[in-house]
Amino acid sequence: MAFIDVREIMTILPHRYPLLLIDRITELEPMKFARGYKNITANEPMFTGHFPGNPVFPGVYMVEALAQLGGTMVLEPGDMARKLVYLVGIDKVKFRRPVVPGDRLDMETRMLRARRNIGWVSVEATVDGKLACSGEMMFSIGADATSTAYDATILHQ
Repeated sequence: MAFIDVREIMTILPHRYPLLLIDRITELEPMKFARGYKNITANEPMFTGHFPGNPVFPGVYMVEALAQLGGTMVLEPGDMARKLVYLVGIDKVKFRRPVVPGDRLDMETRMLRARRNIGWVSVEATVDGKLACSGEMMFSIGADATSTAYDATILHQ
């Protein structure tokens, strides 16, 4: 599949600036794997306070960027694009190196297993080929994207 730019990513995910954390998807095989990246710039709003004079991209943003990439793997354009993917669990997440302005955060997600509206993915982010973050995430496919309803009972099915 050809790359997916940020304009098309916004047709898949509901996220917008400053929380849209994927700049481009370079490979996508729906419900199997996705690769993409986020360019880390000095203009990121979180660098104002994390940390002044020594900007470090927060780990929670790496987790969110990986979760968004996983969401595109599940919600690639089509029928599912009207749904929302909720991050409902993270496991075994480790941060291996700081990510700073000027870095390109290369990300990959792979489907581990899925059943009904629940799935598990492995995630990995690197900078210059060096591991920055890895782990596993659990997601739930929720209500129509126009709805604000979220049913926590889906986790117990």
